[in-house]
Amino acid sequence: MKITAAPYITIQKINFQMTDRRITPTIKDAVHFDLKLKQCDQFALDNGAKVYALNAGAEEVIMLEFVFSAGNCYEANNLVAAATNYLLKNGTSQRNAFQINEHFEYYGAYLNRTCLNETATVTLHCLSKHLKELLPVVRELLIESIFPEDELGIFKQNSKQRLSVNLQKCDFVANRLIDVYLYGEGHPYGKFSKNEDYDALNSEDLKSFYKDYYVNGKAVLFTAGKLPPDFPSILNQFFGDLKISQPVNQYNNTRMAATEKKFRIINDQKGVQGAIRLARPFPNRHHPDFQKVMVLNNLFGGFFGSRLMANIREEKGYTYGIHSYIQNHVQESAWLVSTEAGKDVCEATIVEVYKEMELLRKELVDDEELLLVKNYMMGTNLGDLDGPFHIIARWKTLVLNNLDERYFYDSMNAIKSVSPEEIRELANKYLQQQDFFELVVI
Repeated sequence: MKITAAPYITIQKINFQMTDRRITPTIKDAVHFDLKLKQCDQFALDNGAKVYALNAGAEEVIMLEFVFSAGNCYEANNLVAAATNYLLKNGTSQRNAFQINEHFEYYGAYLNRTCLNETATVTLHCLSKHLKELLPVVRELLIESIFPEDELGIFKQNSKQRLSVNLQKCDFVANRLIDVYLYGEGHPYGKFSKNEDYDALNSEDLKSFYKDYYVNGKAVLFTAGKLPPDFPSILNQFFGDLKISQPVNQYNNTRMAATEKKFRIINDQKGVQGAIRLARPFPNRHHPDFQKVMVLNNLFGGFFGSRLMANIREEKGYTYGIHSYIQNHVQESAWLVSTEAGKDVCEATIVEVYKEMELLRKELVDDEELLLVKNYMMGTNLGDLDGPFHIIARWKTLVLNNLDERYFYDSMNAIKSVSPEEIRELANKYLQQQDFFELVVI
């Protein structure tokens, strides 16, 4: 027997260095993070419709969203835009509502519709491998919806029942009325639903709105996830011939704010809780103060560690939660404080809100509190950049507000650089009691 020598094997010595757990790791404040907004691809379909695409993520899933200029700003009669958007999925020339829903459910997909003030969306979430089976039906919804009378009747009945229930809730009524006081009932931001508006809906108005703002409207597409290599050609195949890059009519956005500033409404004589809304007009994202005001807003009432929460929830115990925020509108906006409290402490709650405004106007915020707010905001932005769907949502906000990526980096810099003196200056400019509408609904 012949014995073959084993091959010579070299074993390399590797030195492992153990972590010294007696030494506390260095903690880096979030305010020192250097956040980057991942770039997305931009291209246009053959019809000129713009597409913003982010090919990223570990899972084989895709989100595709059509954003139409078809919000309630463009409707001639109240609720037409919302009804049109909702009923897109309730019948086409080829399928009824049941067949449409069954098709998307068979492939494990989700198709949602949303109508807002300026825009209306059609959003598809699906597995990447099923994209070509689903896009033909999405196309069908965008050019062949027929708005059946029976589906419209069900929509009207369900909506009126839902409205009847909601009108018994003080917070629902308060949200409707504060917008009326801020903008006026004739303004697109101040309109609200009424039974007579639902009764007035008819399929001919919906079909006309659909033709003008969907079939021959203007859409921007946003997509993210695991996109196939030929994704642009796939979109062109199904949507490149649609007339979805047309100019749309301008709408009337003249603000007609209420002349009175204080309102007390009894919605339920037996109610034990009141909904409080304080609000003032505020510029949109293009105003030079907007980015640093976001820091002031968070300090004031924008997160769980804010001054309003510390005072009115933790110290006084008047409410479970109180928040301040800037409305997410495109043309113009408002700064709101929102809470619900026991009806016997509603007025005391408002007094405390104004006290916190006064403190911000008179005193400089200390460095430790301001650093806490900055770290919270940078951490929140970091979370908002986690995953392709979140990232494309950030791009969507920029695009729809006619901004670019520089705005993102300017926002990060504003959070990091705003000083206590600037915070006090902004508080004196915007947190004045006489500028706020007061509303309490019980």
